[in-house]
Amino acid sequence: MTDPHPVIAVTLGDPAGIGPELIARLFADTALFSDVHTVLVGDPWLWQDGQNVAGISHRLPDVDSFAAARDHDGPVFLPLDSVAEGEVGYAEETAAGGASVLKVLTRCLDAAQAGEVDAICFAPLNKFSMKKGGLRHEDELHFFAEQLGVEGYFCEFNTLGTLWTSRISSHIPLKDAAEYVTRERIVAASRLIYESLKLAGFDAPRIAVAAFNPHGGEGGTCGREEIEVIAPAVRECQAQGYPIAGPFPADTIFIKARDGEYDAIVTMYHDQGQIAIKLLGFKQGVTVQGGLPIPITTPAHGTAFDIAGQGKADVGPTRNAFSIACRMGKSLRLQRLASAGA
Repeated sequence: MTDPHPVIAVTLGDPAGIGPELIARLFADTALFSDVHTVLVGDPWLWQDGQNVAGISHRLPDVDSFAAARDHDGPVFLPLDSVAEGEVGYAEETAAGGASVLKVLTRCLDAAQAGEVDAICFAPLNKFSMKKGGLRHEDELHFFAEQLGVEGYFCEFNTLGTLWTSRISSHIPLKDAAEYVTRERIVAASRLIYESLKLAGFDAPRIAVAAFNPHGGEGGTCGREEIEVIAPAVRECQAQGYPIAGPFPADTIFIKARDGEYDAIVTMYHDQGQIAIKLLGFKQGVTVQGGLPIPITTPAHGTAFDIAGQGKADVGPTRNAFSIACRMGKSLRLQRLASAGA
């Protein structure tokens, strides 16, 4: 019988940050790995350093390919030399550290394209280091999309427990945000987060769309995007059978979502959703890279250079990110097997 368990790739993140420590703490929770094949990818010295900082010792068998993970019941380690120990130190933004991250992620993405990986969970990255190390893209999501040949709509989701958010624009100046408020982008973002929630195990996701202007535009006296763009986009989603509602004033919709009325909110620009999610629970948040051929997740916080190497990192968000990757990876694996007739 074809193995129904997904292969989950895990990376150590930026070598100068708290990522290696977080992954060492993650792998101490053996219950997380019972029904998935987990492959940790990275430099042996960096993996050992993370264990030393966390005060935890792991013995993972080495493998030379992602496919070999299916021959093991527990997690395995795929060694990859990407940076020398003397090239980076804690809390340093370096080209060497950024290049290391890009090399490891590229190895995982190549495996994903080959059908060897069903999901990826990466420890925190540092965008400045990545750009010094050769990243030509706006951010890691655009890097992933190009590497995986994505041509359709994609965006980041921010999650906190059972509450997810998407957005129709991301890392752009706020003065440009109105240009991205289009019917096409709202429809695409709404449909994408609905389908992603289904993959993550939500049986009947409930989606709300936020307004763009204060107080929802106040009937057109404080902006007409709600009347001319957002409401028509919501109606288009509804006509296609998606349970999408809105637009709702952005300063109150998160209260409804917090109280359980909605599972996800489509926001109109980066900080509209980010501020609310981080205020509700910054220390537990997860970022999901939406619209890619496979699920890719990471904790919502950064590399925390201020505590790197000190053994203080909280593994909670990383555990949450790994759990979402596993859930979505399992669903994707089953879909693939069903499509193949296995």
